[in-house]
Order: sequence, then C-alpha cells, then structure tokens
Amino acid sequence: MFQPHVPAPTHEVTPWRDRKRPLWLLSLAVPSLIGAGPLLAELVDTPLALWAPLLLVYVVLPLLDWAIGEDRSNPPESQVPQLEEDRYYRWITWAVVPLLWFWFIVGAWYATRADLPWHGWLALALSTGVVGGFCINAGHELGHKKSRIERALAQWVLAPTAYGHFVVEHNRGHHRDVATFADPASARLGESIWRFVGREWPGAWRRAWALEAGRLQREGRSTWHPDNEILQTGALTLTLWTALTLCLGAGVLGFLLLASAWANFQLSSANYIEHYGLKRRLDAEGRLERCTPRHSWNSNSLVSNWVLFHLQRHADHHAHAARRYQSLRHFEEAPQLPTGYFGMFLLAYVPPLWFRVMDPRVVAASGGDAERINFDPLHETRLRDRFGMPAHATAAKRALS
Repeated sequence: MFQPHVPAPTHEVTPWRDRKRPLWLLSLAVPSLIGAGPLLAELVDTPLALWAPLLLVYVVLPLLDWAIGEDRSNPPESQVPQLEEDRYYRWITWAVVPLLWFWFIVGAWYATRADLPWHGWLALALSTGVVGGFCINAGHELGHKKSRIERALAQWVLAPTAYGHFVVEHNRGHHRDVATFADPASARLGESIWRFVGREWPGAWRRAWALEAGRLQREGRSTWHPDNEILQTGALTLTLWTALTLCLGAGVLGFLLLASAWANFQLSSANYIEHYGLKRRLDAEGRLERCTPRHSWNSNSLVSNWVLFHLQRHADHHAHAARRYQSLRHFEEAPQLPTGYFGMFLLAYVPPLWFRVMDPRVVAASGGDAERINFDPLHETRLRDRFGMPAHATAAKRALS
C-alpha cells in the first residue's frame, strides 16, 4: 500500500527580537515631559506646575522602577552584531540632541519672559538642569563611539551645560583609573556625595585638561590649538550662552549658571553611585588589576534603564566601552543596587541613609576583603572597626592603589 512521504519534523528556531525596542523612545519622551514644565504652567495657569517635572524625576520614576521591576535578560551574543548595526537605536541618540537643546532653550526663555515668583524660577532652573543632565547622559553614549558624526553630536549635546571636558575626562581618565583611590570620579566608602562633588569637579577638570594638553603636545601642537576638544565644545557653549544673553538679556546668565550646575550635579550623582567603595587591587608585581564587572554597581530596573540608555548596566560598559546601549548585558557577578538611579539619587542626598543602606553592601561585594574597598581616609579606621577588618594599610600603599 502506498504510503505518502512525511517529512521529518523540524525544530524551528524563533528569531530573537528586542522586546524593549519601542520602549527606548522613553529616552526622548521623558526629557520632553521634564522640559515641558512651562507649557504645563501656562495650561493650568500656576507656577506651581513647574515643580511637576521634578516630581516626575524624583518621585514617579522611582515608584515606576519599584512597581515594574527588573529585567536581567541579555541579547544572544549571536544577535549582537545585527543589534549594533540596527540604525533605529542610533537614530534615537541622534534625535535626542536637538530635542534637548530645544527644551534647554525653552527653559531659559521662559525664565526671562514669564513673571515667576522665586519658587517658580527655582523649579524651572532645576528642571532645566535635569534636562541638562540628560544632555550629559547622551554625551556619554555618543562620546564613546568612533564615528565622526556621533563624536560631533557628543560635543554639541554637552555644550548647553558647559561640560565640554566630559568626553576627554571620562573616556581617557575615568575609564583608566576607575575604582582606584586616584580617580576623582570614583566615590570612596564613607565619603558623602557633598564631599565627593567638592573633590570630583575640580579633579575631573584638571585631569581632562592635562590629558588633552598632553595629547596635543605629543602631536607637536600647542595646548591652545583649535583641535583641542575641550576648547571646541567650550566655543559652542560660549556661542549659545552669548546668543541667549543677547536675545533674552543679561538676567538669563544666573539661570544658565544654576541650571548648568544642577545638570553637572546629576552627572556627579551618577558617578557617586556607580563605583561607590569598590576598588581594583594591585597584583604581586604591583600592576593594577583589569576592571571587571565586580568594580561597578549595576541596576536592571527597567524604567530608569529605558530612560538612561542602559547607563545602569555599567559593568558591561566599562568592560566594552564602545558597545552600544541596546547591547549592554547584565552580569550575575556585578554588585547590584537596591533600585534604579533616580531612587538612588534621593538616597545619596541624605548621607546617613545612604551609608546605612550601601556601606554593608560594599563590604559584602568585596567579600570582606579590605583591599577591595576604596576607603575615605577620614573614616577608614572607624569603618574598619565597624566591620571588623584588620588595621588599615599604609598611606603609601593606599596612594599606589
């Protein structure tokens, strides 16, 4: 009897797709909601509405992180090359640059044209500063890329808040010295964020200028050569601020200074929590160990990762700095923050709460090994006693590590 041929069953492999793909648009939507405070104030006819963007950042986003939770999934490595080449993700980072410029200028314009009480002006300056913080975050993503257009966009997006030294300082300084006592952008155990900022701001500027001056001198050019990347971005800042002053009056300068200071403080807030208390050790030959996932604090909180281009998957970023945000991975061995960045910012602004939550986590992440902890010298003895660690190392050894 004739038997029809039945093909052997095949196991079809479902193609992998990024389920978070459309949600990356939140990195455009959230800065717009924050910058749109003036529109809301006009709509409801009260300057109190200018505080709504700050409530979004410091209350709503942390609550959403808590309610929606985490995602620890990683893209398959076989799909990463295709994921990296998908221009959709790239266009989002490109589109955010003019968008952030627009909202920064809207904030400056409204501050000088609306009849605001002092609290409305303050709320507007701070929310515009948060927009500026998103500028620096975009500059971080773009500044690590090799293409000319992306590096140029990084300079443009860093210009509104006068933080043009960031790419030089971060790429060539912080990534080299991260999680060491020598790094001004790595916070130490027992160091409050307020003391950290006083050390980081001048330290980051000095390191950036020294790095760029050294590069130009090695190429046989003057420090003040037009190819100086810090001067290039500074020229963009000067042009923007001069234009705003001519159009809006000298009174806008105070607003620009406060908004930019708060924007730069947002970067400091991120730097403070990203490597707090973690340290790379020296090997037997006195060489610094390679930066590994255990040297960065991570968070897989979904909402804040969508808003911040996966900045919170910081361990993979330090391991593969050129890897694009959509491809960054979770590592099980990386120490984990209890929540996303926006919630951690609030915790950091209250040092006693921060120390209570984070100091035991640093000790746990180090396995109780004091040589893996970046201590604040002012509090090292007290902290060692608190956690039952041996007497502290010599100052010379600490300086080397």
